[in-house]
Amino acid sequence: MQHKRVIFQGRLLPYMLVLPQLAITLVFFIWPASQALYQSVLLEDPFGLGSNFVWFENFEDLFADPAYLASFQTTIVFSLGVTALSMVAALVLAAMADRVVRGATGYKTLLIWPYAVAPAVAGILWWFMFNPSIGVLAYGLQQLGYDWNHYLNGGDAMILVIIAAAWKQVSYNFLFFLAGMQAIPKSLIEAAAIDGAGPVKRFWTIIFPLLSPTTFFLLVVNVVYAFFDTFGIIHATTSGGPAQATTILVFKVYNDGFVGLDLGGSAAQSVILMLIVIALTVVQFRYIERKVEY
Repeated sequence: MQHKRVIFQGRLLPYMLVLPQLAITLVFFIWPASQALYQSVLLEDPFGLGSNFVWFENFEDLFADPAYLASFQTTIVFSLGVTALSMVAALVLAAMADRVVRGATGYKTLLIWPYAVAPAVAGILWWFMFNPSIGVLAYGLQQLGYDWNHYLNGGDAMILVIIAAAWKQVSYNFLFFLAGMQAIPKSLIEAAAIDGAGPVKRFWTIIFPLLSPTTFFLLVVNVVYAFFDTFGIIHATTSGGPAQATTILVFKVYNDGFVGLDLGGSAAQSVILMLIVIALTVVQFRYIERKVEY
């Protein structure tokens, strides 16, 4: 069987087709990234009146700052919590949705809806439910004997932002897990059922191992999401408090740059974040390449 190949008559047309994407990449990624790299080696006046070239002094100050190191630890705890909670919940829901026969379309649609909610709106929604004065969930916890107050308790605040961020991401994970489950040949599952394997054993011995590429992909995506896309949730719910208990790295970049006006230090923090996401992306692509080779 022969495949038709598309051949462009002129040399200009292919470049014109990719030009919009190249322009978007240049304006929204390459240019800001280059500006961050440039500003990270400068000590700038808060009012933009002058700047001095200081080499890597901003980076040295960051790693000598206890507040920045604490923010690193907070980000790790937050990202692990969000990733674990959102992926486990999505996996359970996908397994349930894969078994549903009647009303499957409506069930899946309801599970996908939260992904359309803006991060700030998701944060405010959970903030209202956990509000110590008017929140229904906070009232329920008080009835159980737990005095919930995320304004004063850093642990409560961390739990709040983890739940809000994970709830926002569950829909995304659900789509991939469900697609992965539906791609598994039904003959394998039916053969295991004939051999006497129950639903739980079939899941752990057949379905979950075959989902390993999807699981690793989602693991990287969720860590990147927790590192970068949760600023709106943090800003809307806790603003990094109480006592910096929920100040993750991306929020500290904003707080130091736009509130504290430490432009050089903020740029250095953004460079470190950029290196982290590049490293995660390289790990993901290396894993995909190995899977393709095998």
